[in-house]
Amino acid sequence: MPHIDVGNDQPGIRSLFFYRPETAGPLSELAETLLRAPSSLERWERELIATHVSELNECRYCATTHAAFTSAQLPDGLDLTIIRADLGTAPISDKLKALLAIAAAVQQNGKEVTAELIDRARAVEATDLEIHDTVLIAAAFCMFNRYVDGLATTVPDDPDNYSTRAQALVRDGYLPVVELARAHQAARAL
Repeated sequence: MPHIDVGNDQPGIRSLFFYRPETAGPLSELAETLLRAPSSLERWERELIATHVSELNECRYCATTHAAFTSAQLPDGLDLTIIRADLGTAPISDKLKALLAIAAAVQQNGKEVTAELIDRARAVEATDLEIHDTVLIAAAFCMFNRYVDGLATTVPDDPDNYSTRAQALVRDGYLPVVELARAHQAARAL
């Protein structure tokens, strides 16, 4: 049960967006930019970074949600279960492995991102923009995870909840939830 009365039955961060649409807008825009805007990193790669950080933070809602978002966008032949089982031997690029190591360092403490981690990423052709975006995704998901868990939002047990949301995200992105949240708030005000 959430620590505050959010006034809706939405799970996780969605409940907080419905509670306070004024903050939902900027947070959703940040997620849309980081995870879906044009980039040299594929959408699934950026979602995997978000998933990894959420797992490290033990945020069940975000880890499960973004794992579903990752899976829904994986290229044929890749299996998220295999990737998550052991990142070191996962069938992903060395560049993505290096970026995931940077994300894990950010999750611990921004000062854990060392020149060695950056050099390792550059050695496998990570660009400055990819390194920047990895650090920002990791930092943002630390915030999102703490937001979700800090207010004890609900976590659905039904796997269909996550796969349905994943299909909607692939189709529509992160921004439609903001309009839903604003409509919910307007209806509550009546």
